[in-house]
Amino acid sequence: MDPQLLSYYEAIERASAEMLAAARAGQWDEVVRLEGACVLLISQLKTEALRRDGDDIRPAEPRLPRSADQEEAARVKSRIMQRILVNDAEIRQLAEPWLQDLDDTLAGRRHVVH
Repeated sequence: MDPQLLSYYEAIERASAEMLAAARAGQWDEVVRLEGACVLLISQLKTEALRRDGDDIRPAEPRLPRSADQEEAARVKSRIMQRILVNDAEIRQLAEPWLQDLDDTLAGRRHVVH
């Protein structure tokens, strides 16, 4: 994997970790802001990956075995993706009560405190 593409994955991971920290602190506006940053990074990653694939068009040939560097990059990418997914799952879990409160507010349902 190209080091520049890997840097996009690392930036997405950092943003997802910051989102999780903001969610844990109940800073939902910050979570939303960071989510926008993640969307932008993902879009840039896709664009760059497509550009590189387009630059690499050539007749089909047998796949060569991966080099040790390529194997390590694939492992790093996999670990990054796993951490992003774990962060995302925890953010979703933390957001559920907040989203339910928002849904109730928008629907006009009020919470009764006894």
